[in-house]
Amino acid sequence: MAGKSSSVAPTTYSPSPTLKKQQRNNQQQPIFKDVDWVRPDGRAFQHCRPAFLRTGAVNSASGSAYAEFGNTKVIVSVFGPRESKKAMMFSDIGRLNCNVSYTTFASSIRGQGSEHKEFSSMLHKALEGAVMLESFPKTTVDVFALVLESGGSDLPVVISCASLALADAGIMMFDLVTSVSVSCLGTNLVIDPITEEESYQDGSIMITSMPSRNEVTQLTLSGDWSTPKIHEAMQLCLDACLKLGEIMRSCLREATSAPHE
Repeated sequence: MAGKSSSVAPTTYSPSPTLKKQQRNNQQQPIFKDVDWVRPDGRAFQHCRPAFLRTGAVNSASGSAYAEFGNTKVIVSVFGPRESKKAMMFSDIGRLNCNVSYTTFASSIRGQGSEHKEFSSMLHKALEGAVMLESFPKTTVDVFALVLESGGSDLPVVISCASLALADAGIMMFDLVTSVSVSCLGTNLVIDPITEEESYQDGSIMITSMPSRNEVTQLTLSGDWSTPKIHEAMQLCLDACLKLGEIMRSCLREATSAPHE
């Protein structure tokens, strides 16, 4: 699969529109406390950024994928399964090793490129429930994610891209894994927030799911939330995860039908 390269045109995966429409203003507000503020990139509150996906981005890897959601750009390489190190304790199931790092030019702050241990751990937790570890006993699969440009909602993009790369590598999974986040800004919920919105958020929720199985593999919540707001944000995330999964499957179908080079 790694030799095949396939991509899909930027496609939106926004959740279904609600009856309540947000008003827009021609002038953008730098502080997100006004009732009529407009998102910096012009999207409606419940509109996700267009998603561009491509498999087979790294020829030397067993599988790989490239994802571009607005200004957030991520590339993921998968290597293995390979024989586990002798020092590791024997296990009749496989091991999943995840690493997330940033390039030095990923953000506007120079010299910030480094390994992100917290994101590495969260990526592992998001994927391990979907990967059939028993299908490659005594071996290890390595997942290396590199954030080329940080534009907001980095971790959800990394998780979705990593799932696509695992599928491209032929690793058996129960389902693709998709991830979407929502930020609470004042009284408003904004889906797929960019960096500027994340810096002003009062709270954040991220859901990682296997959409075909209707299962959540990870949920993270930060900030102050009311119960109705949590329910609304979760529904937005799950709806968007379902539509993102369709885009990812379409990308894989194109890779499968693409002619061998």
